[in-house]
Amino acid sequence: MIRYIIPFLILLFFDFYVFRAIRKQFRPCKKWIYRIVYLFFWLIPAFYLASPLYFHNIMQGSGARSELNRLYFGASFIVFYLPKLIIFVFQTLEDILKFLAWIAKKRSNIESRSYKIADGISRSLFISRLGLIISGIPFASLIYSIVIGRFNFQLNKLVLYFDHLPKAFDGFKIVQFSDLHAGSLIGQQNEFKKAMQMINEQNADIIVFTGDLVNDAANELDDWIELLSTLKAKNGKFSILGNHDYGDYYGSNKEEKISNLYKLKQYYVQMGFNLMLNDAEILEKDGQQIALLGVENWAKKHFPRKGRLDLAMEKAKEIPFKILLSHDPTHWDYQVLEKTDIALTLSGHTHGLQMVLNIGEYSWSPISYKYKRWKGLYTENNQHLYVNIGLGYIDFPGRIGADPEITVFELRCKS
Repeated sequence: MIRYIIPFLILLFFDFYVFRAIRKQFRPCKKWIYRIVYLFFWLIPAFYLASPLYFHNIMQGSGARSELNRLYFGASFIVFYLPKLIIFVFQTLEDILKFLAWIAKKRSNIESRSYKIADGISRSLFISRLGLIISGIPFASLIYSIVIGRFNFQLNKLVLYFDHLPKAFDGFKIVQFSDLHAGSLIGQQNEFKKAMQMINEQNADIIVFTGDLVNDAANELDDWIELLSTLKAKNGKFSILGNHDYGDYYGSNKEEKISNLYKLKQYYVQMGFNLMLNDAEILEKDGQQIALLGVENWAKKHFPRKGRLDLAMEKAKEIPFKILLSHDPTHWDYQVLEKTDIALTLSGHTHGLQMVLNIGEYSWSPISYKYKRWKGLYTENNQHLYVNIGLGYIDFPGRIGADPEITVFELRCKS
């Protein structure tokens, strides 16, 4: 219990400090109004502080259900305490201004004044009110991202033109989805039926999944096999592994990890996916061919680097037009761009951090500081990379401006 005392005291101090701004705004209201506001305010910290042992069990538990409990516990903390942090900043600013005014008064012996803003309210009240209003923006955004944003499936369609695409493949349609993270989606099969229907409605030539089917354990898929098996494409379904699929965050020994990965591979077979492990598939139509390559996860650092592009390329060296599935988009810059003749690379991994600011055609996310290629289409040297920001989620059960994505590519000949 000792290790809970310091966080307990810090959180309690934080809430009392923020409460000053709340009390200042609602004190003039009718008694029943401010009593409801005060009760709601203190119920939240009471929820987090009343039973630390219970939350300790949540954080230390194992299995899919415990992981889901951690996900929603963390999300609720962010939803309620990120807005409070903004109020805290404004309350601190107000106290600093008061302190500076007090120092000025002591030095000049000038009588203290109550500064007024244009509408007649004091500067102190104005700062507190401004902080309260601004804090409502992240609160509303986070609530939206959980209730609506994570299920707001978007269909993004692109037509890509190539000089060397065989004419038999003119109009060839690829549907990509990525980063399902089934461990975060327990009990949400009904919500995701819509996404699977959207994929099937495209009548694709091939469906590709670009990694991170699970968070950790293969058994996260137990309730998803039936739904994912409903996906249909004329020339098959293809998939690769993402960094989470290796189960590096699962199991206490090497044998458990190997067994977990083997089970995941068997699930892919049951769902009708061709799992590509540094391999190539030759697709043929009217006597002409293109190559689909799929590599294991390749990362610059931190994550598994098991991808062997050289092995996949060897199997497709006689095929001029190549498409690559590679989970991590950094792979494109390090081993694909200007080093191969791969025309199109499809990746995932970034999620857009599940938080994207969109202004017209411009998009920005904090993940852009880590990944140079993090969302959408990139073209250099007549080679294309597309980064899909994922269908599911991890760590936070919501998406702000980063709607879950299904991408449809139509390949066309330039001439």
